[in-house]
Amino acid sequence: MNKQIDKKIIEFIDQHHVLTLATTANEQAYVANCFYIFLPEENTFIFTSDPKTRHGNEMLSNSKVAASIVLETKAIGKIQGLQIIGNSIALTEEAEKKAKKAYLRIYPYAILKLETMWALKVNFYKLTDNRLGFGKKLIWES
Repeated sequence: MNKQIDKKIIEFIDQHHVLTLATTANEQAYVANCFYIFLPEENTFIFTSDPKTRHGNEMLSNSKVAASIVLETKAIGKIQGLQIIGNSIALTEEAEKKAKKAYLRIYPYAILKLETMWALKVNFYKLTDNRLGFGKKLIWES
């Protein structure tokens, strides 16, 4: 990593639990909402999804993905949103076991339908945070 990720970005990630994942295939974009856990030491989001879903299938053929996490508010001064670019990775069997254990600690009900575990390895963040000033953006790139 070139530089440390701003702690405001990590704090924002830690305050939320759903990311909107964007994938593409055949020049068509698609989005899906996914519960996540974040591993800050690896700069990686972990989420679960069936590879047979549209986004799962698209990640298998094109690992380049984007995502966003937003705070829903109508108050202009409180607007916050994180844009993310990275690569999706289907985890190895050993890494998947660790990821499932960590994921189930946060989302124990997921045991009912725990699918393939994926990692989103991040190489770009842009946090917009109007609480820091109107249109204030914090950017990190690997």
